[in-house]
Amino acid sequence: MDDLCDGYGANGSRTDAAAPEPLGTMTLRPVPESVPTARRWFRKLLEPHAPHGSPRWSRALEDSLLMMSELVTNAVLHPRAQNSRWRVRVEWWREGTRLRVTVHSPGPPEAVRMRAATEDATGGRGLLLVDALASRWQVATGRYGGTAVTFEVDDAWPATEDG
Repeated sequence: MDDLCDGYGANGSRTDAAAPEPLGTMTLRPVPESVPTARRWFRKLLEPHAPHGSPRWSRALEDSLLMMSELVTNAVLHPRAQNSRWRVRVEWWREGTRLRVTVHSPGPPEAVRMRAATEDATGGRGLLLVDALASRWQVATGRYGGTAVTFEVDDAWPATEDG
């Protein structure tokens, strides 16, 4: 996974990024119903930041919704929590033209890895989708402990607000 993490410093921060602008945060209960809730609020809270008439933005938003949903689903289905009071936390930022999303959950980051899914499997493709759609992604120890899975989508916004 080293090639997926190019551009990250030793502490998990970007080495080539613009100053991050926080766009939203959600804290969710670890239940399946949280996945559609996360999708709905992620879209609602990102829409005010959308550039007008940008097909690039529409694609970035749809891809990001899918990736975020997959990561929240993984956090809910594979909690690895030591207590029953844990929550899933989703945070997202704009860094220049890039959208960055992090999903925090309990458990060790070493437990997060891509697995080959069989043709007839109904699950097990979440990280494969993230790997295919994200400009880059990484797994690290979160600042709250546990695991933080971060993905980025380059060029979600135009280089200038005019176009």
